[in-house]
Amino acid sequence: MPNLLAKESSLYLRQHAHQSVNWMPWGCDAFEKADQEDKPVLVSIGYSSCHWCKVMSEESFEDDYISSIMNRHFICIKVDREERPDVDQTYMDAVRLFNQTAGWPLHAFCLPDGKPFWGGTYFPKEDLGQGIAPWPLVLVRISEHYRRAKPELVENGQNMIANLKHANDVDTSGEKTWNNSLLLQASEEICEKHDAEHGGFTQAPKFPSPMKIDFLLAMAESQSVRSNQELSDKVNFCITRTLDSMAQGGLFDQVGGGFFRYSVDREWKMPHFEKMLCDNALLLSTYSKAYRKYQKPAYRIVVEKTLRWLLHEMGEPSLGFCSTLSADYEGKEGGYYLWEQKTLQDVLGDDCKEFIALNQLHSQPDETCYLPKKNPSEKNQKRNENWFEILLQAREKRLVHPEKDEKRVTAWNALALRALVDSSIALGRKDLLEKAFLLAEWMKSNLLDEDGGVLSVRYGDQTSANPGFLDDHAFWAEGLLALAATSEWVEEGSSRRFLDDAESLARKILENFKDEQNTGYYFPPEGLECPAPSKKKFWFDNAVPAGNSSMIRVFSALAVQTGKELWNTEYRKALTSYSSLARKAPYGIGHALTAIAEHETGLCSIEVDPTDIDSLMNGLSKKPYRPIFAISQEGLGSKLALKAGKANPQAFESCDSLLSALFDK
Repeated sequence: MPNLLAKESSLYLRQHAHQSVNWMPWGCDAFEKADQEDKPVLVSIGYSSCHWCKVMSEESFEDDYISSIMNRHFICIKVDREERPDVDQTYMDAVRLFNQTAGWPLHAFCLPDGKPFWGGTYFPKEDLGQGIAPWPLVLVRISEHYRRAKPELVENGQNMIANLKHANDVDTSGEKTWNNSLLLQASEEICEKHDAEHGGFTQAPKFPSPMKIDFLLAMAESQSVRSNQELSDKVNFCITRTLDSMAQGGLFDQVGGGFFRYSVDREWKMPHFEKMLCDNALLLSTYSKAYRKYQKPAYRIVVEKTLRWLLHEMGEPSLGFCSTLSADYEGKEGGYYLWEQKTLQDVLGDDCKEFIALNQLHSQPDETCYLPKKNPSEKNQKRNENWFEILLQAREKRLVHPEKDEKRVTAWNALALRALVDSSIALGRKDLLEKAFLLAEWMKSNLLDEDGGVLSVRYGDQTSANPGFLDDHAFWAEGLLALAATSEWVEEGSSRRFLDDAESLARKILENFKDEQNTGYYFPPEGLECPAPSKKKFWFDNAVPAGNSSMIRVFSALAVQTGKELWNTEYRKALTSYSSLARKAPYGIGHALTAIAEHETGLCSIEVDPTDIDSLMNGLSKKPYRPIFAISQEGLGSKLALKAGKANPQAFESCDSLLSALFDK
């Protein structure tokens, strides 16, 4: 008999609907039931493509004996982290404060009012001798402790909520001024953390770091770095070594395009195989910017292949993009992307041995399967790409494909909007900008409620009951501002409409998310049904930028492009929040530092006659990324006008002379 998850829209929740665990969706009903029965609450959080979520589900949640323990002693709640990111982040922070390993699946043990008193991530069904308590033992011990020492757990829960609230502002307190020297200091510290041998900024497991790379790209264009040859070389080395390693290794799907979630090893050899829209949108933007600066053919290939994957596998701009592709395939993690030698032989024929010699790495511990990687040598690149194309055609003929989560997440579609804009300029492809128009139109038609409020998620024809979170608003505003800066290439006079929409979203943020007593913006909106037990602000980037980091970029662009003092004031307020953060942990606020570096380097507008807009955009594609607002203006003739900040516009006779003055000084 199905449990209460059977009627939910979320794919992740429905994946657990058949289990004998009496799962309940997140909501007030669950906590009222816990209070009535005086039981602790188990909050289990994950997402549909999560491999270890599926492992624990099969091992424990589908075991009748373990299910009976859970049902007897706990009120069990299942949460889709993509549906309720506020709940996920609150309990994730709590588990970390308990000094436990945090990840997905995430498990928080709570009082009947939702306050957490302990938690962890994956627990095995049996003792594997790895120092991790088996799940049944965890359940029994916590149940017994709740019965015998409930007052102690109540105190633990209260202390945890106090600590979570305190963390909202502790890292932003103290300093009230900003000094641009912090940008140079941050550059140095991030470069110090760089793995010079393999790229990236951690040891294993190794995650892509698009926000850190974006910051270094922004700093590479600053006068302070360009005038310091040693630092300039260091910054450019960190950027290219990391991007090269990710593009050549197992993290990137060499056959079909798109990036996997992370690498389990330091060398980027073996990935964790799920593919997520948010990761790929961010990396698409980063590689697009890097291609503009370095003009490396390998980066162009990454951008083109990732675009093909996005548009072929994840949806289309006029219908929005799906959230994730599962890592699991026919009972094996990554099975869809791994190749047995016999299959390679059948597909590639006489070229098989040469292909394996140039492009293989073994899946561990299964030495019979290969995951193609790219040989760094330029010599065989054309042959390589031909082989990859043959393999792609063979792979797509398989009858079964990885499971896809069809939910449309507003924040992630907004990241995709910005990625389409960035890639269109990098590749000089107006058609991609036209796709960005379609996505912007779909979002406006499908991700707002009847009152114009932003929605967080859409399931086919159904919208989530949850109003949009800070990320949904801020990322959307960022995407619209990026589109407004380039849209005149497609439609004369269109920039004003996108700028107005971005400004409207920014005003909603001021109304619904701003902390009126301290700096910063809360993640959940006002009036959220059954909120998480602690109202959180998030300052540090994770898989996606922090909403507060995104806001400083929004305020910066609006201040420059509208000229309104409101946005300049908000930018300056937000700026002071990052002084302490930049000193303490610059590697965690890459997105905010990028916005600050770009603002200080200088945002500018270029007015150009409609007849010259093609020439301008094509010229920009061969120059490093800078936030430039391109406006088509009738009557300029052959002249172009460059405006930076409050300075009087400068006139130039050609696109070449303007771009030279802007980039070559």
